[in-house]
Amino acid sequence: MADLIEPFVIDVDETALCDLRQRLRRTRWPEREPVADWSQGVPLDYVQDLCDYWAESFDWRASEVRLNRIPQFTTTIDDLRIHFLHVRSPRPGAVPLIMTHGWPGSFLEFEETLGPLAHPAKYGDPAAAFDVVVPSLPGYGFSGKPSSSGWGIHRIADAWAELMARLGYDQFVASGSDWGTSISTSLALRHPGRLLGIHLVPPLAPPERAAADLTEEERAALADLDERTRTGSGYSAIQGTRPQTIGYPLTDSPAGLCAWIVEKLWAWADHRGNLSEVLSTDQVLDNITLYWLTRTAATSARLYWESIAEVSELFTTAVGDTVSVPAGCSVFPREVPRPSRRWAERRFTRIVYWNQPERGGHFAAWEQPSLFTGEVRAAARSCLSLRR
Repeated sequence: MADLIEPFVIDVDETALCDLRQRLRRTRWPEREPVADWSQGVPLDYVQDLCDYWAESFDWRASEVRLNRIPQFTTTIDDLRIHFLHVRSPRPGAVPLIMTHGWPGSFLEFEETLGPLAHPAKYGDPAAAFDVVVPSLPGYGFSGKPSSSGWGIHRIADAWAELMARLGYDQFVASGSDWGTSISTSLALRHPGRLLGIHLVPPLAPPERAAADLTEEERAALADLDERTRTGSGYSAIQGTRPQTIGYPLTDSPAGLCAWIVEKLWAWADHRGNLSEVLSTDQVLDNITLYWLTRTAATSARLYWESIAEVSELFTTAVGDTVSVPAGCSVFPREVPRPSRRWAERRFTRIVYWNQPERGGHFAAWEQPSLFTGEVRAAARSCLSLRR
């Protein structure tokens, strides 16, 4: 049965956890950085402390118990196993919603939004309810690993459309950040009749650098984008050109994988110099452990090889195909890029909701789940209002 949907339970073999702890204890560390900040990468003390906690105190089994309370499933689409969360609301008329993560995140980014979105009454909120679907990207988490090239953002969008059809949803809202922004946009381009609306965090659209009337916010957004390109894009160049090569050290060394991922969590989240303000140590290690146990360092990086050139062009120089599906857009203050509405409107011709929340960075659903949940609701409400 090609369209079979099967329940999924996380149950990692104990030998893998023992091996992880042993590798962490045997880490061969580099010398200390000769600077007093993060300008050369993750400071030695920081990653040593994190890896020590990972080896001696972190409890993956407790995480398994917690995560297995969430309904999880797998199905095979286009010869690839797709893992996904599916939380149905008991409320009649719940809005189908698919939310897509990016790198170096996972389905864990949306964990704390599932209950409020699917069961708002339990949280004292009379707002609309959603049937929530959160797939793991191909090559990420518990999804299958593509054995041939071609699994870029558009093929993933087609797979998501098929997934929602198998679950009985003829039409739905698509929300996403990072890769999820591009995949949700691709869904709107390739399957517009299936989309009730899209929620983009943020929309990807090129700036108008030569405009004579740039606002202060637009100038700040351009400065941050240029700084990110200058000092923070090396990971993307490596993963976009040599994902197999970087996969060897990241698959063999948990300390290396930890440093590679936590640098981006620290740099891209919205905090005042302390990542634990928005993401606990256990949350960080849940995500890194997921990458480690599933051996997805290389396979997750390959999505950059498949699609990063196309996506990068869309927030630098090219408008791309225009999108007419109703769009809600949330631009969080520590996100890069941060397009202005007028830039976004050149590509997204039916923006029905636009907001710039006060807090939040690249991992908005993870960092600020309540704010993010509110953004999803507001965006969906605005999109659905057009159908009344």
